[in-house]
This record gives sequence, C-alpha cells and structure tokens, in this order.
Amino acid sequence: MTFAYTSAERIGTKATMGLIVLQPDETIEHDFRRMLPVDGVALYVSRIPSATEVTGDTLAQMRANLPGAAALMPRGLQFDVTGYGCTSGTSVIGADAIADLIKEGVTTDAVTEPVSALIAACAALNIQKIGFLSPYIAEVSQTLRDTLAENGVTSPVFGSFDEAEEAKVARIDGRSVIDAATALAKEGDVDALFLSCTNLRTLDVINPIEDATGLPVLSSNLVLAWHMARICGLRLSGDFGTLSRL
Repeated sequence: MTFAYTSAERIGTKATMGLIVLQPDETIEHDFRRMLPVDGVALYVSRIPSATEVTGDTLAQMRANLPGAAALMPRGLQFDVTGYGCTSGTSVIGADAIADLIKEGVTTDAVTEPVSALIAACAALNIQKIGFLSPYIAEVSQTLRDTLAENGVTSPVFGSFDEAEEAKVARIDGRSVIDAATALAKEGDVDALFLSCTNLRTLDVINPIEDATGLPVLSSNLVLAWHMARICGLRLSGDFGTLSRL
C-alpha cells in the first residue's frame, strides 16, 4: 500500500546549528546538550579525523579535512551557524581559513570556533587579561596565547597540565581543574580565568571556581555554545557561570 503524508516544519524552528567535533573528543557533545535550549533548536554533529596527540603539526593536518567533515552534515539544510570544536586548531589554521573551508562543505550563514567565541565573550564581559589554564604542551599553548594577544586578550598568568594525549585530557578530573584554576587566580592581576580545550571537562567546575575566586570563568565549550546561541538570537539553558547568564 502507498500512503499519503503531510510535511512538518523543520526541527530547528528557532535555530539550526552544525558542530564539527574532533574524532577523539569525548566531552563537547555532552556539554552542548546541557547548554543549548532543547525546544526548536536542532544540533547536527560531524566528526573530523584528528590525531590522538596534540601538536602544531597534527592540528594543522585537520585543515585538509574540514570541507569533507562539513559536507557530512544533512544535505538540503540551511544552517544558521556552524561551529568548529577545536581551540588550539583554530589558532594554528586561522579563524578566517576555517570559515572558508567549512563553507565549502555546508551552506551556513555563520561560522565560529572557540577562539572567535572567546574574543566575543571577553568583549561582552569587558575582559582584557585572563588567567589561562591549558591541558596541552607549551608549543600548542603559546600559539593560542599569541593569537589571543593579537586580538586584545592577554594571558599574563598561565598554567598547564602539560598533556599531549587527548584520551588523558578527557580524564582530567574536576578537582584537578578547580585546584589549578584557583592557584592561577592567586598569581596575578587578571579579569577572568579561561579553561582551554573542548575535551576538558569544565561545566561542573565553572561555578565552584567563580565562587572561590570571585572571577568570571570561561571555557572553550562554554564560549563556543554561548557564541553560537548568541548568533542565533538565543540564550543558553542552565547556569554555567557569569557568561551563561548574559
């Protein structure tokens, strides 16, 4: 038998978002489900091949795969925004290049990533100096810090877990992040703290760190979700610190 049917409107009645996630990332999708509004917001995810260890060379290798990863998004959809979920990768490849490469693969009105999102968040909160906590080795962290400084966000206070292996980054526990971040807050005159890396588990430690330090706390996943929502004229769902309340 053949049946007639009627068509419903698209799932993303308020916003249709795309997110390109690194192959070894275990954290960002879970975080985004907690932060983005549910009703009327569609989030589609594609994975991009990436190395298990993070270096400048392995980050640069993702450049060639970005159009293909974007092209795996559902065809026929007009995306309001597409995010690239790699903070350090953005500093190596460049925000403008990432936007161009993603638009080769998917029809999207806007593209963002954690670096542009962090710069936008700092502007919204009038932040110029951050205490920077990274899980990664010095080479990767310095490239990112230089990129931020070129855009008016300096990091006079810096600390790292000095870990290159993504699987281990995803296992750094909340107590370790809290202890490191609060120690950085005592080291110098900063306007906020930034917890770098989309694979680092940060959502549940943001409010405790803010309470302990009195400083706004930003993280890669928080700023990216906030910026994507803001581009679509939406606010985040849930309380994940100062930025989530804007």
